[in-house]
Amino acid sequence: MNSQRHSGRLDPCAGTVRPAQAGFGLVDIVIAIMLMSILAGMAVIGISSVLPAMKTDKAMQEVVAQLRQARNMALAQRRNIELAFSGTNQVEIIRIEEPDNTPNVISTLTLGNKCEFINPDQIPMDTPDGFGNTAAIDFGDAEKLIFSSEGILVDESGDPVNGTVFVGLPDEPELARAVTVLGSTGRIRGYRWTGSMWTAK
Repeated sequence: MNSQRHSGRLDPCAGTVRPAQAGFGLVDIVIAIMLMSILAGMAVIGISSVLPAMKTDKAMQEVVAQLRQARNMALAQRRNIELAFSGTNQVEIIRIEEPDNTPNVISTLTLGNKCEFINPDQIPMDTPDGFGNTAAIDFGDAEKLIFSSEGILVDESGDPVNGTVFVGLPDEPELARAVTVLGSTGRIRGYRWTGSMWTAK
């Protein structure tokens, strides 16, 4: 009695041959897992390279926000508002209370994510504003920094003063950020170092 080979299975009820159902084999599953692992690894590497830049961007934005808050308070309250940079990562807003000129700390910003004020000695050029790059906090010879009630940044003598605050991660100059202040108008601007030039943020 001759028999025939079929690529399907015999349906005992209908007496007919059904085609075999397609599906994923073990090899297909292993290949899919390997591809997903490779893609996940690439994603982790990408995030790891971007994360430090995100940290320094955030630090720059925090300094910009703190300085703008101080200037806005000076304008709104018609008071002198002093800025005090302390340690390697703090900026205080100090309101000078009348009538005895008592200092009152209103706000303290502490940079996070291991960011701090950094010395720009490894960066070959100043920001486009050209306010100085000889120190992490460079406002020339000013001993005090005060936003006047007109929103102007002045020194202890009442003279307008320009300056720059450099922030970033230690030993990573390629991730440097800068915040500049134009004293005569109180304009505050952030910059990002690209490795070859400063770009406004």
